[in-house]
Amino acid sequence: MPYPIDRKLVVGVSSNALFNLEEEDEIFLNEGVEKYRQYQIENKNKPLNGGIAMPFIKRFLNINNVYIEELPVEVVLLSKNSPETGIRIFNAIKEHNLTISRAAFTSGNSPYRYIPAYNVSLFLSTNEGDVINAINSNYGAGRILKTNINDEDEDMELRVAFDFDGVIADDQAEKIFKETDQLDLFHLHEQTHIEEPHNPGPLASFFRKLSFFQQLETKKEIEDKNYKKIVKTAIVTARNAPSHERAIKTLQDWGVTVDEMFLLGGIEKARILDVIKPHLFFDDQISHLDPKLENIPLVHIPFGIANKK
Repeated sequence: MPYPIDRKLVVGVSSNALFNLEEEDEIFLNEGVEKYRQYQIENKNKPLNGGIAMPFIKRFLNINNVYIEELPVEVVLLSKNSPETGIRIFNAIKEHNLTISRAAFTSGNSPYRYIPAYNVSLFLSTNEGDVINAINSNYGAGRILKTNINDEDEDMELRVAFDFDGVIADDQAEKIFKETDQLDLFHLHEQTHIEEPHNPGPLASFFRKLSFFQQLETKKEIEDKNYKKIVKTAIVTARNAPSHERAIKTLQDWGVTVDEMFLLGGIEKARILDVIKPHLFFDDQISHLDPKLENIPLVHIPFGIANKK
């Protein structure tokens, strides 16, 4: 029997993240809301190309094609469109064969307030203000950056990569380094507090639920030797030994696992990401999100000391 929405892993996505609406945004910015409204209504049947979040969303929804009894995941559209201009978005959803049926159309207002109503664990948007509002309200959210995405891969394996501090965990340890600029003090702090799990960060809930879903994967793999897992998670962090142990102990305390963990100690993250090729990579430091990376959707988490101005 399908899970009710309060038991599902739910992702909220803005229309601008799901589809390429650059032309429409230009009309809105240069000609105003009424011209934009008129254009969307007149072109309600005009196809839309997939946006930067599309590779992730279609693979995320594919989970339900494997777990057809539970239907454990859902995507909800959280859009600033009005209901009448949103008709085009739902026509495009149908055109791309996406099983999205729930939406909030807020007619220009930020939709972040409806995140808990839809049980959303992750909200993806291109709008920095909406994401900051969500983060400041303690909701899991990220701003998806403009990068070159050409999703020609027919493999439906879903790969998601996370930074650790300021994303999965809070920025308590990161503050030590940012405030002192001394790596030795950071390592000393982590060794001193090695038995204390980190406090959750903004994407802890999403990460935990994705990891718990992977336990279903493990069970299915045991029951069916021919089954190939469809979700892979990775942590890509600037940490290295000896600060690695507290991070690993935190995951153990939370009862979650990760498929791969990369302790880089100063190596550029792009070198690992180019091998993993995740469908989303989350980091709280914009300097780690290299827009020159091809076919890797990058998501900025505007949280903590790394984003203090």
